[in-house]
Order: sequence, then structure tokens, then C-alpha cells
Amino acid sequence: MHIDKKLMRRLFLLGAGCILFAWLVLDTARASALFTGIWELIAPFVTGAAIAFIFNVPMRAIENQLEGIRQPGLRRVLSILLTLAMLALIITFVVELLVPQIRLTVNSLTQQIPAFVEKTAADIVVFMDENPEVKAFVLESLHLESIEWSSFLKQMLTMASEGISSVMGGAVNVIGNLTGIIVNAVISIVFALYCLSRKEILDRQGRRILYSFLPEHWADEVIRVFRLTNVTFSNFISGQCLEAVILGCLFAVVMAIMKLPYIPLVSVVIAVTALIPVVGAFVGCIVGAFFILVNDPIQALSFIAMFLVLQQIEGNLIYPRVVGTSIGLPGMWVLVAVTVGGELMGVGGMFLMIPLASVGYALAREITDKRLAERNIPLEKLQDQPVIIKSQFQQNRERKENRAAIALQRTLDKMKRQKKEK
Repeated sequence: MHIDKKLMRRLFLLGAGCILFAWLVLDTARASALFTGIWELIAPFVTGAAIAFIFNVPMRAIENQLEGIRQPGLRRVLSILLTLAMLALIITFVVELLVPQIRLTVNSLTQQIPAFVEKTAADIVVFMDENPEVKAFVLESLHLESIEWSSFLKQMLTMASEGISSVMGGAVNVIGNLTGIIVNAVISIVFALYCLSRKEILDRQGRRILYSFLPEHWADEVIRVFRLTNVTFSNFISGQCLEAVILGCLFAVVMAIMKLPYIPLVSVVIAVTALIPVVGAFVGCIVGAFFILVNDPIQALSFIAMFLVLQQIEGNLIYPRVVGTSIGLPGMWVLVAVTVGGELMGVGGMFLMIPLASVGYALAREITDKRLAERNIPLEKLQDQPVIIKSQFQQNRERKENRAAIALQRTLDKMKRQKKEK
């Protein structure tokens, strides 16, 4: 008896898939705990791979500029060191610019807030004295006259002691979590450096695994999709950084023209937060408006109005051409990708979902064009204003009318011939 091994393998995989799906549905808690444990185990390596992918964009450009160095290993080490040095310089510049200004803003707030609170309290007291009926209503509503202050103070002290103990316990947990984060960060950075230094070897090993386990045409398609993803992510990262720099410079110039305060601080905050697609600039607007509000509320309103104008320019002119064109994704789908990614995975999801949506958009376009070509759809039906597409009922009725007209014409022609013969 001949046994088809391919059929048996498919049946085995189908049965294993059904068992796994049933386990996921019936034992959701244990399955979730298992996946959480697996993710905690591989998270540092996934983060390291993501860091390596991002750092590879400037490192590749730097390495291309070092073509005069003939030793590939030395060129690779120098490009990695220069990339890390460039990143360190950028972080140092941002920190040195932000920290002093934030310190001055906090000092200004600490000086102004007590005066604001004192003035507000004095205004409330004056208002209560001038309106005794309102004062009586407030005292009656809050039951301030019937409060036993001794028991109230004891309750406050008890709550304070419980709060201190909970804070201490939380501090211990925070220290433990912080230690874990530091350890994972070190592992991620080391793994990222390893990936950057041996990326050609990893690429070759990945191709060997694909061609050894998958059919050749499937492996070709997987490699093509990976290469498309690599190009899309690289263009997105470079375009997003360029867009953030342009937006920060634009804000600095316009704020200088309008003579607004905190130009370096606000422009850098806008540039840094603009790295978050679409919604990041609004976060920068809130932070900038808060800093300016401390100095002058009228200028804060002017800043918000300026931001709305520049945001329209950035959203309609700069972003679609710098980022949207580089990844081949229309602005409408960029907004959808940012919204979905933010809901699923937060800020990281916003970064991740736009390139993934671009790859999916390109693949869907390829599949659609291929199927249209296979089905021989007339081009006039794919135009912006296609021909009138009739329903099946209308088409059948027109066919019947045409057949009836043809039959009538044939009858008339036959009658004419008979008359001629007579």
C-alpha cells in the first residue's frame, strides 16, 4: 500500500494546528502566560534587532563614505563608532539645550505658583465675605461645621502612614523593574552591535535557511518582501528624521520673526516630538505653549495660532512629500496606520505601523494589478470616470429587446421579399 508522504504531512500539520487552536481557546489564561513568558525572554533580542536596523541607516551612509579604507573589518568598526559618536553628540546637544531651560522654567513656576495660589485664595475669601449666602451654602453642602477634627486628623495620619508604606513597597518594585530594564537594555545594545558587525553573515544564513526549508519560488517571494520592507523602513526613518529637522528649523525661524520667547527650547522640543508620526508635533505644541504661558499668556495664544498654521503647511506640503513619498503611502493611509498602531502598541506602534502599512499597500497593489491583468478587465472600467456599468437585469432586458428587434426586422425583410416575388 502506497502512502502519500506529502498528504500525511499536511494532515499532521492540520491536526496539530487544530489542537493548538483548541488549546488557545479553551485555556486562554495559561496560553497568555506562556506567550508573555516567551515574549519577556526574546524581548531584549527583538529590541536589539530593531536598534540595529535603525542604526544601520546612518551606518550604511557613513560606511559608503569610507570606501577608501580597503580593510572591510576596519571600515565596519569605524562606521559603527562614528554612528554611536554621532548619536551621543545629538543626545548631548538636546540635553544641554533642554535641561538649563527646563530648570529656569521650573524656577519661574515655583516663584509664580505660590503668588498665584495666594492671590486666588484671597479672591475667594473676598468673594465669600461679599456673598454670605454663597458662603453659608458651601459650608452647609460640605458639612464643615459638623466635622470632628480630632478623628479627621487621626484618619489623615492613618492614611499618610499607609501611603508611606505603599510608597516604600512601590519603590522596591520600581528598583527591581529598573534593574531589569537596565539589564535588558545592555543585552539589547550588545546584540545590536553584534548584528551590525555581522549583518552580511546573518543575511546569508537567513537565505540558506529559507531555501533549505521552503520551495524555491516561496523563498524568492519571502526574500523579495523582506527587501521591500528593508527599503521602506530605511526610507521612513530617514524621511522622518529629515521632516523633524525641517519642522524644528521652520518653528525657530517663525518664532524669531514673531519675537516669541524660548526659541531654542521650543524648536528642539517640536523637532524631537515630531519624530512621532503625525501626532508628535501636537505634543510639542502643548509643551511649548505651557513654557510660553509662564512668560506671557497672550504670546502663548499667538504660539498656538502659529502652530496651527505651520501644522497645516507641514501636514499638507512637507510630510506627504518628505515621508509619504519616500514610503509610497498616501496621507489618508498614513493617518489610519498611525491611529491603529497607537491603539495597539502605543508610540512604538506608530513607528512600526506606517512602514508595515506601506509594505502591505505595495503588495496589495501588485496583487490587484496581477489579478486585473489575468481577468482581462477593460481599461475604460478602471478610469476615474468609468463607463456606465449596467446591472444584470438591465443587460438581460437589453439582450431580449435586441433579439426581439432582430426577429422583427427579419420578419419584415421576409415579407418584403415575398411581395417582390408576387
